[in-house]
Amino acid sequence: MAQISSFLRDVGALFTNLFLQPDWRNVFDVAIMTVLIYYIIKLLIHTRASSVFKGIAVVLVFAWVSDVLQLNALNWLLQQVISMGLLVLVIMFQPELRRGLEQIGRSKWSRHMFTSARKQRLRDVDNLVQEVVRALNNMSRKRIGALIVFERHTGLADIIDSGTVIDAEISAPLIENIFEPNTPLHDGAVIIRGERIVAAACILQLTDDHSLSRELGTRHRAAIGITESTDAVSLIVSEETGIISMARDGKLTRYLDTKSLNILLTELFMPDDLPPAWLSEHSSLFGARAKKQKEDGDEG
Repeated sequence: MAQISSFLRDVGALFTNLFLQPDWRNVFDVAIMTVLIYYIIKLLIHTRASSVFKGIAVVLVFAWVSDVLQLNALNWLLQQVISMGLLVLVIMFQPELRRGLEQIGRSKWSRHMFTSARKQRLRDVDNLVQEVVRALNNMSRKRIGALIVFERHTGLADIIDSGTVIDAEISAPLIENIFEPNTPLHDGAVIIRGERIVAAACILQLTDDHSLSRELGTRHRAAIGITESTDAVSLIVSEETGIISMARDGKLTRYLDTKSLNILLTELFMPDDLPPAWLSEHSSLFGARAKKQKEDGDEG
């Protein structure tokens, strides 16, 4: 198609000028375009829109090939498809577009335009920790079994595919509702990636460690199993005793209190680009938060 050929020529000319006649404006232009493409791909990679955009890429390639080879009938058909494609995409992916704009508005770089980066990041971490700790303490008190897995550097895409995709903000009510007995998603594990709950009712492989105590049930064995094969961290609430435990590197730590949960979750949620000294500097804030949550739990 003429439009595609023209677009490709323009892109080629841009990169040619970039190398033959270096100019800071061209470098800046290409850098902005690269960042935009990266964030668009990152935004779409974990949504159903990713499959559609792969299909669009294939259609564009066929359109370009048909134009080069002068396959007029095929080129005309693809031209009609692409002409209507933009409007169809806007209608089909209105929820994804809205969620994408919301994520841009909630993103760290957009919030940091209006407030201190470090203070905002700490506030974000504190809010996430509050929600998870509140949910764990409430479920522990009510003897509601739960298994939460935090994805780290090793991807858990295959585990996520075994469950039900949620892609929601982390909140105590949502976590508690997921694990409420006799609800569709209460069996299996919740997977948290970054600052979002990405899936629930996920199936995990059990550990083969036969030395574990017999009092540990399927939930604990699944929690240990996922940490043996990945660098994920699992948190478990026992349905029988209400004891909160952590599985990490194939090892189980039991009887976690509110203070321990605050420290652990702060480590998990803290961005990698914040130095460890930043956590130490504000440890009193998390300590006060842990004390308050413990008091709230005792009153409940």
